Amino acid sequence: MSDGSAAGIRYPWETPPAVGEAIEVADGVLWMRLPLPMALDHVNIYALDEGDHWTIVDTGFDSKKGRAIWGDLLAGPLQGKPVGRVVVTHHHPDHVGLAGWFQTEHGASLWTTRTAWLFARMLQLDEQAVPRQETLDFYRSCGMDEAIFQERANERPFNFADVVAPMPLGFKRIKQGDVIEMGGRVWDVHIGNGHAPEHATFWSRSDNLVLSGDQILPSISSNIGVYATEPEADPVADWLEACERLSLLARDDQLILGGHKLPFTGAPTRMRQLIENHHGALNRLREHLDVPKTAAECFLPLFKRNIEGGAYGLALVEALAHLNHLYHVGSARRTVRDDGAYLWQSID
Repeated sequence: MSDGSAAGIRYPWETPPAVGEAIEVADGVLWMRLPLPMALDHVNIYALDEGDHWTIVDTGFDSKKGRAIWGDLLAGPLQGKPVGRVVVTHHHPDHVGLAGWFQTEHGASLWTTRTAWLFARMLQLDEQAVPRQETLDFYRSCGMDEAIFQERANERPFNFADVVAPMPLGFKRIKQGDVIEMGGRVWDVHIGNGHAPEHATFWSRSDNLVLSGDQILPSISSNIGVYATEPEADPVADWLEACERLSLLARDDQLILGGHKLPFTGAPTRMRQLIENHHGALNRLREHLDVPKTAAECFLPLFKRNIEGGAYGLALVEALAHLNHLYHVGSARRTVRDDGAYLWQSID
């Protein structure tokens, strides 16, 4: 979902670093970008200077282009110093894609949450030539558009292995309440949820920096989806709980270094937006469900527009996430249509 800018949110840098270049956002902290072949066309990467090596936070996709860009970064802004540690905020492929490459080719250690590592390694190993029947049944349950369903049923699905390098055994677990040192600073680890399970964020005790991954982003709200792996999940509840908890840590002077878009200040305002955005969407959805609807018929109240093309799949799983939440809190009921699709309706 998109959120408009508001008073209280400021962007110290108007433009991002060019590919292969870096911007120093704080002493010894570099902001870089890697391109992504999708609508959200980039991921932010951060490097923290450890003296004789670097700690990097997130990695970008594994691809020939991605490895080449990293070669340019290592030789250029990173001054030829090795990457000694990779910190991964969450398991999504644009963040973990090259972690295994840094481990095997560069000898870096991997630090992440247990859930992020388990999900990433499991999905990287689970390569599929055709969609599984469980996935097709899941699409049916959402009421997926028939033309899109037929296209997906007859094509090779997206596989993590397409953009995530093989991940060797071995990582260092980080968890809620940990205190770690990176780049000459002491950081508190606080775990988010909703966008990805056990998503790590890092809050500096030494200055005003926050490494937020995709848990706190400006101008867009991270995708919150339900998938065939856990079709009854309620990630909206997880998201709202995490946002409420993390909002207690937010200060106006903090520089939020997120996984996408621009670094910003004004975290208290942004946390309120992230919470209110989903409460507003849930209220609009309840009104929309005055008569039974499938998940695929719920895009307009949630996103304020119809969704087509490459964003359709993300919109579908986010619609289901919000429907599941209404169901779990007792605000909606569901029945099964003859074709297997769930029909959702508000409970007065």
